[in-house]
Amino acid sequence: MAKVLLINPVVREEDEPRHIPYGIALLAAIAVKRGHQVQIYDANAWRKGFDIVEQVCAADDWDVIGVGGLTTTYSFFKKTCEIAKRVAPNSLLLAGGGLFTSMPHDIMKWMPQIDLGCVGEAFVSFPRLLDAIDRGERDFSKINGLAYRGKNGECVLTPVAPTIPDLDELPYPAWDLLPLDIYFKNSQELYSEELYTSKRRIDINGSLGCNLVCRYCWHLGTTGDMVIAKNEDGVDDVKFSYGRTIRYHSPKYIVNLVKTLYERYQVDFVSFIDENLMTMDAYSKRTWIKDLSREWIAAGLQPTCRRDGVEHDEACLGVHFGGTSHATLAKEDALKALYAAGCSYLIYGIESFDPVILKNLGKATTQDANYRAVEICKRSGIRPIPNFIIGFPEESF
Repeated sequence: MAKVLLINPVVREEDEPRHIPYGIALLAAIAVKRGHQVQIYDANAWRKGFDIVEQVCAADDWDVIGVGGLTTTYSFFKKTCEIAKRVAPNSLLLAGGGLFTSMPHDIMKWMPQIDLGCVGEAFVSFPRLLDAIDRGERDFSKINGLAYRGKNGECVLTPVAPTIPDLDELPYPAWDLLPLDIYFKNSQELYSEELYTSKRRIDINGSLGCNLVCRYCWHLGTTGDMVIAKNEDGVDDVKFSYGRTIRYHSPKYIVNLVKTLYERYQVDFVSFIDENLMTMDAYSKRTWIKDLSREWIAAGLQPTCRRDGVEHDEACLGVHFGGTSHATLAKEDALKALYAAGCSYLIYGIESFDPVILKNLGKATTQDANYRAVEICKRSGIRPIPNFIIGFPEESF
């Protein structure tokens, strides 16, 4: 079976490591399930410098060394690619993530060390690639969702890989391959009292994509509207439209995942990182949140402070949670259900209170709707955390 090293870059150099590499951990779990040997070097957690990156790349005869991340990780990404190809020249160097998907031609031009990359969602393309490598194949032109080197070293794109329709098919992330103790040590954040007193917080993901059309947002192929089309130079390139599809886990999947985290790692807080709590509820015709809250309580995850109607303290048992949401999709009955189950905060994408800017953003909201969203959240007992974006083109002091 293929021997794989996945490297998670340093994400925020100025902050402590707080958020597990959820996507990498999912890809690792998928590969392990198919029998491949996978290790993760989490540089974001360990932060040992590039000397250790070099030692890790040289530690085994890796078939594949995979590096991915956001565009903000470019510096680490570039240096890691140089190291990997120098110390492990026989390993295939695989790129991925938003950094690669957003501009595969440029990245492969700027980094000649890269052999190929996953473009867009990799849940289908990555395991197919590993299976081909395990069979000894080196012609990747028949695998959708990849970029590979052509005869002259140029970037060649295969057709877009399909997105998986049912997220519940995904295994749980490979938490055992991550240094969770480092992330648990940095659990506390200032979004709510419950989160600030948390000892073992972890991220979970409820959905992929989004059915909204906020004009400042770019989704990198997770909504199913990514295509390969000719660019201005007549070369096949990645293109995106305003098509939107949201896919989300069932409440049962989420609750079983959190119960596993609670029993295996004694997690006391989970943060939804997908920003779609209210979007999932609206898309499900207002059933998702109520079903989630009911099953959360039935599974014994409800914090004892909410169960008993008392103030939260550090002796509280159970799992609190919070997330990010579209403010004006919130309904008061849904918020009350979330509060009873253990929700302690919601980060609201308010963005602006200026009516012209709000109209241009395409969020289908108004000043009054933003005010009401914050007020009903406060009445439910959940702490609202308003997010604002400063510096839109129409904005002035």
